[in-house]
Parts: sequence; C-alpha cells; structure tokens
Amino acid sequence: MYNPFLRNPHKFSELPFAPKDTANEELLEKTINDIGYTLYDVEYAKEGQNYFLRIFIDKDGGIDLNDCEKVNNVITDILDEADPIKEQYFLEVSSPGIERVIRKEKHLKENVGNEIEVSLFTAIDGKKQLVGILQNYDNENINIIVDEKEIIIPRKSISLMKTVYNWE
Repeated sequence: MYNPFLRNPHKFSELPFAPKDTANEELLEKTINDIGYTLYDVEYAKEGQNYFLRIFIDKDGGIDLNDCEKVNNVITDILDEADPIKEQYFLEVSSPGIERVIRKEKHLKENVGNEIEVSLFTAIDGKKQLVGILQNYDNENINIIVDEKEIIIPRKSISLMKTVYNWE
C-alpha cells in the first residue's frame, strides 16, 4: 500500500549533542533559510519498527501548519534526490515547540542566561532532574545556577536538556 508520508531515511546525528552540521543538514538548512525559515534541528530516530526524520523549523512569530506544509513540499524533492539511505522513514516537519530540546552548541549559546531543565542519567545531589539558569558551557561540562548554587554537570551524564517556558 502506498503511503505518501513514508520515505527513505537520511542519516543525521543521533547523538544527544550533535556534532557539526552534516552535509545533508547544511543542504536542508540553506533551502529552508531561502524560503524564510530557520532550521532549528534535525532528528533521525527509530521508534518501534519505524524510522522518523524530524525537521524542526522556526521563524519570527512562530510556526503554523501552513509553514510546515510549505517546508515539507520544498524539502521532499531534495531528500528524494539525495536518497543516501535505503530504509523507509516517515518525514515530519514541525515547530520545535515552546519548550525546546537543547542538543547543539548553537542551542546552548542561544540559552546562556536562560532557565533550562536538565535530565541526568545519574543523580547529582540526589536529583536526576535540575532546573536552573545556564551560566556557561564547554566541551566537557555545563554550569547552571540552581537555588543560588552553581552546579557543574558533566555533559556525558546528561540525558536531555530543554528550555523552560514560564507559564505564568
């Protein structure tokens, strides 16, 4: 049965903190920028038996369904032409959301001074989840302020980082 949303996956970084943009990501980034959007992130994941290529886009004023459709229509041909991987995948184009996953150096740089949530593989001071202000970071650690106390967190112990939206 033909499924128009099923495509061949393209390998992008699956690491919690992606290395430099891949050639494919750069290709998509230029195209997406040219039509007025910012490429926030690319995620290639396997969930159950299915593979997903998720493209997260942004623009001033936010993203709506029409924006996702426009980007999808533009990048589909590029992905089909490049076709470096033969497994099938589902292509998803969406906003990164209001509370955004922090995976890349550019995400860390954008969020210095902002409140973030850090989930850990192993507890620090008895906690596996910390919320604090991102002070700085380097290749080995991130530093956050939690309750006026600086906490240095080894990057290898972080399972997830995301921005925090104040709902008040």
